[in-house]
Amino acid sequence: MADTANKETVGILVTVPTILRDCTGGHDSVTIEARTLSEALDRMDKDYPLLRVHLYDETGRLRPHVLIFYNEESTRWLERLDVPLKPGDRLEILQAVSGG
Repeated sequence: MADTANKETVGILVTVPTILRDCTGGHDSVTIEARTLSEALDRMDKDYPLLRVHLYDETGRLRPHVLIFYNEESTRWLERLDVPLKPGDRLEILQAVSGG
């Protein structure tokens, strides 16, 4: 894991889909303060605990119908999540919805 002891936190914008906005107090985006992508995901879980049920299964794995993008790249394709954040970074949560 990267050394983050001396790094400053960065505010990262997280965009939330309409279907999950009740978990963020109705906000379409929120700002999370963190040093790394991993820390941002953990902070999002702590700051918005209602999101956890929708994003992660009981083992802590991202649900199959949920995608989280970090600057246009799916977090599923990243080799590691301890990527240091920089100003302007962003996360976007997408959730597949099906129905008939």
